[in-house]
Amino acid sequence: MKKLIKLNLLGIVLLTSQLAVATQNVVLVTLDGVRWQEVFNGADANLLNNPEFVKHSEQLKAEFWHEDSKQRQQLLMPFIAQTVAKQGAIIGDRNNNSKMSVSNPWYFSYPGYNEILTGFVDEGINSNDKILNPNQTMLELLEQQPEYKHKTALFGSWDVFPFIVNDQRSGVYVNAGFMPIAEGLSKDAALLNALQNEIPSPWHNVRFDSFTYRFAKAYMLANKPKLLVISLGETDDFAHDGAYDHYLKSAKQSDAFIQDLWQTIQTTPGYKNNTTLIITTDHGRGSHANDWQHHSSKQALANSEQGRKAFPEGIIGSEHIWFAAMGPAIKATGLVTTKTELKQAQVAATVLTALGESPQQINPNMAPAIAEVLK
Repeated sequence: MKKLIKLNLLGIVLLTSQLAVATQNVVLVTLDGVRWQEVFNGADANLLNNPEFVKHSEQLKAEFWHEDSKQRQQLLMPFIAQTVAKQGAIIGDRNNNSKMSVSNPWYFSYPGYNEILTGFVDEGINSNDKILNPNQTMLELLEQQPEYKHKTALFGSWDVFPFIVNDQRSGVYVNAGFMPIAEGLSKDAALLNALQNEIPSPWHNVRFDSFTYRFAKAYMLANKPKLLVISLGETDDFAHDGAYDHYLKSAKQSDAFIQDLWQTIQTTPGYKNNTTLIITTDHGRGSHANDWQHHSSKQALANSEQGRKAFPEGIIGSEHIWFAAMGPAIKATGLVTTKTELKQAQVAATVLTALGESPQQINPNMAPAIAEVLK
């Protein structure tokens, strides 16, 4: 009888320990097309000094350049470098045996976001076209559960996200592209909606990240979603435009948004001390002056004569990505050295595990969680 009592007590202790680790909320932030090179080493000298990509190099150097790469890292993304990487975990510094890459064979956005949000690869997702996703994302699968009903949401700068999440079928709240936000959410909603219409975006399908972040923050405070995804997009579009100066400034602003987000989480009842923050990207980019603007695999460029001629092996390295996380579900490991290459498909299960859910019960086709970062 005493042994039975001890075993029962042990079971209670283990269960209590598991519940203490599991968090109630996760905020997942994606920074579109931000290279691991900048995340870990700051501004790239070869691009910073190239007049093709930077108009006022001396001004940019004053803001972003230092001879020491760790100092450059802190100049560019100080919150991720000084807070997330120290209080949580970070992956993707390929110069220091920390490796992560996409699993899909394409190396561009829709396949990447499908992989992040579903936890598996669908090779049929092979374009960025506005096609309703046949796959169910983790947002949709959670939305079907009573405790998550109306507690999942995605805000994105890119207007393809309603199709990626398939909001018509899923019932997940999605605000992306140039959608307005409900004016009752905050006192600034009407002004932000007006400014979004009045300030012309350089791109027809991507709004400025400031609107995406402000809308997402207002929604978070008003509705307290248990899983919130915020997908910022400027960095990828500035890079495609060859504007390395704007790419850097947008990356720095994204870091500031993430810092403000974390401070908001830690001062908001219902989120403080029980919310995990996860940050990643949908794809990488080339690593040289002739290809840093681009990203695509050899297979993805097979049908493009111009692409095949310019990059016969595809954009080498654009499959390389990074991942960072902090919060009560995450071990404070700092840089995670990897024995084998971690994969983008593992993000979904990592999110679900941080929520205290069983990924395999929700979708047995998901890749396993990143055990190296989880408590």
